Amino acid sequence: MANNPTLGKNLKLFREKLNLSQEQLANYLNINREEVSYYENAQRTMPLSLVQKAAQLFGVDEYDLEEYEPAEQELNLSFAFRAEGLTAEDLASIAKFKTIAKNYLNMLKHG
Repeated sequence: MANNPTLGKNLKLFREKLNLSQEQLANYLNINREEVSYYENAQRTMPLSLVQKAAQLFGVDEYDLEEYEPAEQELNLSFAFRAEGLTAEDLASIAKFKTIAKNYLNMLKHG
């Protein structure tokens, strides 16, 4: 993935909507806080594996983190939740649950 200002902006939007600090997101992604800052400011390229992991936590698809349409982004943000006080392990469990719920909803939609 290229240095992407839209991805960085959206990463920060979702992180703040969940009321997560850069440190908490970094712990979940298993990176240091400075890297989160670099990605949010489009100073470094965020590896696809980290984009996928962040998207899983936020309950969106990877391409949603590159969405630049404000109306679409508002819809994605409406499903975010506040996560203050949660550990990296808590966030990993929530991300797994969101994946299960999303898959279930897709099955209902297509089944």
